[in-house]
Amino acid sequence: MLTRLAGSILRAVLVVVLIAIPSTLLPGTPPDTAQKVAFVALLAAIFTIVEYNSASPSLVEFRDAPPFNRVRFGALFVTVFSMTLILRGEVQPSTMTMLAQASGTAIGALIDFPYSPVRLMLLMLPENASIHLLNEVRTAAGLSYLVSIVSLGIFVAVLRLRGWPARGTSFNLWINLPTFDPNSGGDVVDRLNRDAQINLVLGFLLPFIIPAVVKLASDYIDPINLSNPHTLIWTMTAWAFLPASLFMRGVALLRVAAMISHQRAHAAETDLHHPIGAV
Repeated sequence: MLTRLAGSILRAVLVVVLIAIPSTLLPGTPPDTAQKVAFVALLAAIFTIVEYNSASPSLVEFRDAPPFNRVRFGALFVTVFSMTLILRGEVQPSTMTMLAQASGTAIGALIDFPYSPVRLMLLMLPENASIHLLNEVRTAAGLSYLVSIVSLGIFVAVLRLRGWPARGTSFNLWINLPTFDPNSGGDVVDRLNRDAQINLVLGFLLPFIIPAVVKLASDYIDPINLSNPHTLIWTMTAWAFLPASLFMRGVALLRVAAMISHQRAHAAETDLHHPIGAV
């Protein structure tokens, strides 16, 4: 019990640090923005403690199947911290911020090619957007998209090397998939495979769909103000993280479905060799 509580508190502290990075490191953050960030960080901390300290979570998936959530959190942290350093360097340059700016600019230019997600993000901007804003968005989009791709590669490598999710350990379907009801009709493996395929398709298409939807919606509502550094950081983070997270979830569901199928086949083989009633 104490170990679980300590772990949940540590995770809550890390979540607070993640949320507070932009408002803490960016100079000139308005007081009302800092207050809103503090409120959101407090809510996130409470939610994290409740989810990870309870015996049965309500929303957090794969809670007891690391490093699924650790890879996702690491991708979030690297994305937010890197973009914050880049934007901080425009006001208070240092060796670290200049290195981040140079790396981000090179990555953004490399990924910015016709029909790429980064190019679509640039096309989402208003026609009167400044060159400075275009460069900022290109750098932020390229950096965040690269981090999401690297995080996917790390997760797939973990699957291969560690036999995730349950090599040598038990895997509780109810604990790790609290929003999935195995008794709601249909075969569990078929439903897991179907949900996985939906997540994979959405994960692949969302980086292309989101800019198009935002561009169309800007004709009816006020467009997102990406000239605000806080808005830029969290918009680019959400744009890259959400598809990567869906893609990871799809891969994870496929692995769980394969694991259940393997266990069924093993049980059927055992029953075949040792039928009930055999002496």
